Amino acid sequence: MTPPTLRTDRLVLAPHAPADLEDMAAMHADPHVMRLIGGPVPREQVWHRLLRYVGHWQIAGYGHWTVRLADGGTYLGDVGLMDSRRATHPSFEGVPEAGWAFAAAAQGRGYAREAIGAMLEWADRNGIARTVCIIHPDNAPSIRLAEAHGYAFAGEVAYRGEPVRLFDRFASARPRMVSR
Repeated sequence: MTPPTLRTDRLVLAPHAPADLEDMAAMHADPHVMRLIGGPVPREQVWHRLLRYVGHWQIAGYGHWTVRLADGGTYLGDVGLMDSRRATHPSFEGVPEAGWAFAAAAQGRGYAREAIGAMLEWADRNGIARTVCIIHPDNAPSIRLAEAHGYAFAGEVAYRGEPVRLFDRFASARPRMVSR
C-alpha cells in the first residue's frame, strides 16, 4: 500500500523517508521526550525504526507518519498505527496499536491532538474498527490525549516486566473534547 499524506489546518502527516533520520534521531535522543517511552534511543536504532515505519505500510496496510508544520515544514514528531506484536500479558496481538511522540519544542501547542485526530479519522475511514495504546502510568499528557480521542482505560498489562496502562478505542467512539 502506498501510504497517504494527511493534512490538517496546521500540519502535514507524510510517510517517512530517509531524509527524516536526523530530525527523528534528535527527538529520540532527547531524555525529556523519551523518559516515559523507553528512554533515549541511539541514532542507529532510530534508523531501524524509520525502516520499520516505511516497511510497515507494505505488510499491514497502515503505519506511521512524520508530522511537520504545513507552514515551513518544521519537524514536530511522529504518529501512527502498528502491528506491534508486543509480548504483553494479557496480549492485545492482532489489534493495531496507536503511538505518538513529539519533540519537546512541539509539546503543549495542540499539535499532538491535531495529528492524532487526523490519524484516527484516517483509521476510521479505512475500516480499522479497534485500536489500542499503551501508556506509562506517569505519562499524564499522553493519557489525556488518548482519552480526548475516545480511548478508554482497559486495565494494566505487563510489558517487559513493568506495568503499563492499556487503552482501547472503537471506531464508533466519539472523541470527547477535553479542555486544555
